[in-house]
Amino acid sequence: MKTPLLRFASLLALMPVCFLIAADGPADRPAPVLTEYGLVQGAAEQDLTVYRGIPFAAAPVSELRWRAPHPAAKWDGVRETTSFAADPYQGDGKGNVSEDCLYLNIWTPAKSARERLPVLVWIYGGGFSFGSTSTPVHNGEHLARKGVVLVTLNYRVGPLGFLAHPELSAESPHHVSGNYGLQDQIAGLKWVKKNIAGFGGDPERVTIFGESAGGISVSMLCASPEAKGLFRGAISQSGGSFGPVRVTTYPGENMRGLADAEQAGVAYMKKAGAASIAELRQLAPDKLPAGWGSGAAWPIVDGWVIPNDQYKLYSAGRYNQVDILVGYNSDEGLSFSREKTPDEFIAGVKARYGKFADDLLKVYPVGTDSVPKTARDLMRDAAFGWHTWAWATFQARAGDSKVFYYYFDQHAEHPAGSPEADHGTPHGVDVPYVFQTLDPKNPNTTPADLAMSDLLSTYWTNFAKRGDPNGAGVPAWPRFTDGDRRVMYFHNGATVGPVPSADALAVLDRYFAWRRTPEGEAASK
Repeated sequence: MKTPLLRFASLLALMPVCFLIAADGPADRPAPVLTEYGLVQGAAEQDLTVYRGIPFAAAPVSELRWRAPHPAAKWDGVRETTSFAADPYQGDGKGNVSEDCLYLNIWTPAKSARERLPVLVWIYGGGFSFGSTSTPVHNGEHLARKGVVLVTLNYRVGPLGFLAHPELSAESPHHVSGNYGLQDQIAGLKWVKKNIAGFGGDPERVTIFGESAGGISVSMLCASPEAKGLFRGAISQSGGSFGPVRVTTYPGENMRGLADAEQAGVAYMKKAGAASIAELRQLAPDKLPAGWGSGAAWPIVDGWVIPNDQYKLYSAGRYNQVDILVGYNSDEGLSFSREKTPDEFIAGVKARYGKFADDLLKVYPVGTDSVPKTARDLMRDAAFGWHTWAWATFQARAGDSKVFYYYFDQHAEHPAGSPEADHGTPHGVDVPYVFQTLDPKNPNTTPADLAMSDLLSTYWTNFAKRGDPNGAGVPAWPRFTDGDRRVMYFHNGATVGPVPSADALAVLDRYFAWRRTPEGEAASK
């Protein structure tokens, strides 16, 4: 015999999913919300209701390891969703990590389902090998208080998220493998589409945003037919994936084809000491080779989720028409450049860029006894700047959707002549600015930093609301068009300027075009 609560839940199951339950209760115990899998209970946190650890797919464990995400099991009664679920399994397995990781979190200012607020969905970075939604930097409360429903979702990383192998491809109805982490993101967005109205969000006004691997993911989702119709806007911070497919990969040229990735998977299985995928699935996650360099920790061109080289897809107009806001930081190379001397830098450029090395050394010059920012910017642009520029240029030329382009240069000033004098803004520094999670008590956080954080979060939430960052109280941000190529510079305020390093980007553009020729492909092995 069903209890009254179960009878109530059964009745609700017959109603539309997009239904915020109206009921009186304690102030810190808001009414449960009905999702497609069951009722969830969040917590009142000042003026918001927060839900942590809502499952959007089944745990990808045992036979579901290295498979597309499956629907979550339905539950009876009310599920408490007031604590973060485990982060995706990564690294050495220490900390709150697990293969059972496909959960999302919601911060909503809505008081009823009728509000239909815009939705921002965050996709974290971490080189596709690390990352989580539970880090305090990704606290969604501040963005939510600017009038959006903020969602953060987990996805599988490392080999558990991206292993390709001939046996796995044979299992798939699409005859492909890898890209499970991207499929998790798509599954999360499908959950948002079906369920977010119950939390006061508008399923027709979803904007995805991410940084680094998250920004690259945003770029890939914009080109994936599997993600079509799941969002109307996209924000990429230090992202983009427009490099050519190649066997030997570099930052900005990370993409391999399915066949090469499958062979890397064969080597991975051998390294793990397994003779079959069945055996590999039986290994505990801490027995699997993991982390960067494992041979299986990056998305691939699989012909399905990612149909082709993204540059070619955009050249043919085969992408999802959404408004975009894209940019990168001024000194990304500070985080990734490893060369310490001019000779090391020159040798590295010649090894990677071949016949274009001399031309690139002219526009990204090295110092006589140092590797200054002018040289580090080659890494910045090869990995991030050129991809952002190519993406913005493609969509601006098509003219079918709005494009906004930025350059983030907020950083401490250093004395002239000091080793840090030419340092700009390194990779990842923008994230706490956007989330407004800078520590105001940190002596290195200045009033200008806090003002910048408020400015960025306002632009980002404006974009989520209208597909345009402009609005009351912020400097006007012009659209990036084929006839008006202006960029918003963020440095102690917001000013408009030209595309950074435009002449150097033109040389990189010729390099990437050459890589796609028979000669360039042959040189890429």
